[in-house]
Amino acid sequence: MTVKTAPSHQVMEQFDTVNGQLQIAGFTMAQISAMLDKNVFYAYSREVMRQQVAKFRQQIPARIKLHFAVKANPNPAVVNFLQPLVDGFDVASQKELLLAVQSGMPVTDISFAGPGKTDAELLSAITLGATINCESVTELARIEALGQSADILPKVALRVNPAFELKASGMKMAGGAKPFGIDEEMVVDIVRHCANRAFKLRGFHIFCGSQNLKPEALVEAHQQTFALAAKLIAASPYPIESVNLGGGFGVPYFAGEQRLNLAPIAASLQALLVQYQTELADTELVIELGRYLVAEAGVYACQVIDKKQSRGTTYLVCNGGLHHNLANSGNFGQVIRKNYPVAIANKMQAVDTEVVTAVGPLCTPLDILADKMLLPKATVGDWLVVYQAGAYGPTASPQDFLGHGGVTEILL
Repeated sequence: MTVKTAPSHQVMEQFDTVNGQLQIAGFTMAQISAMLDKNVFYAYSREVMRQQVAKFRQQIPARIKLHFAVKANPNPAVVNFLQPLVDGFDVASQKELLLAVQSGMPVTDISFAGPGKTDAELLSAITLGATINCESVTELARIEALGQSADILPKVALRVNPAFELKASGMKMAGGAKPFGIDEEMVVDIVRHCANRAFKLRGFHIFCGSQNLKPEALVEAHQQTFALAAKLIAASPYPIESVNLGGGFGVPYFAGEQRLNLAPIAASLQALLVQYQTELADTELVIELGRYLVAEAGVYACQVIDKKQSRGTTYLVCNGGLHHNLANSGNFGQVIRKNYPVAIANKMQAVDTEVVTAVGPLCTPLDILADKMLLPKATVGDWLVVYQAGAYGPTASPQDFLGHGGVTEILL
């Protein structure tokens, strides 16, 4: 039997361990459970989020603004905490838009993306004065008509589907045929003839992909993005206020992956700022990050409620599973399932180990928390935690599946 030894508590060092107990902001899983009166939950660390923002600020040139992609974690406490730490929010629905506004983020620093915005969503963004990242020619016409009916000039950034892609990204959103954005070759013509249109062109949104751990791929994409932005700015009949350079900064989830090295990315961005200092002199530049800021700040915690043997396999049956954390189950973007880093949170320094498969309570073989992993020997009542759980957790999971109920979140 092959043992899949994924990264565990031994390499996930963003949280403290005291007397063998994993702690989030000084609290053990049992203590957090007592606070919430829940024995399955997400816990997020303010300090880890603050450190991720600081890491970006320390290395990426100060000229480049930082926006948080709210979809990565729209928990209100998280959004409100990040509001003063970042320069803007990027949202993907009316609900996220209203959440962003109510956090106190200036509406001038909120942008709204997504390929299927309804008229109600567009009108909400127009009324508030948020920048709409326009995804198609027909959407642009709808924005104009809605703005005219409301007697408001909509603020628009054209989302560009460039000819290039972000290589080695977990999800590619540019290059070739895509539902996102307007093809590069069409954008130039729109820009050239936008002076008499019923909208204000604020800028461009050039988002190519997500979850990338290859600095060289991000450097190449940034080089192409700057060149494209300069070409589009040159075609515009009036000054362009802002260019969203996209994001794509990834976090390590699986065995063998390393944290993204920002140094070569920062050096390349600094060189590009010098190279294009004339073309981009009066243009705000934005990098939009989601999971990079919040994923490592979160754990998903559940309890072992049964332990059983079946034909040579030891199973830990837990009270949490894919209905709360779909990504960890392998059913959110993975082709072949790989283990997230997990640990037995109340036995962090235990030396007695065994190979186990941890599963959830659902009546489906897809409900896997950890497959054939070497972990400290667990018993009923122990806490199993999944690391890297601060992004795309509860809201990306089918919480009502089989009627097992939702999950609680807390920011500590």
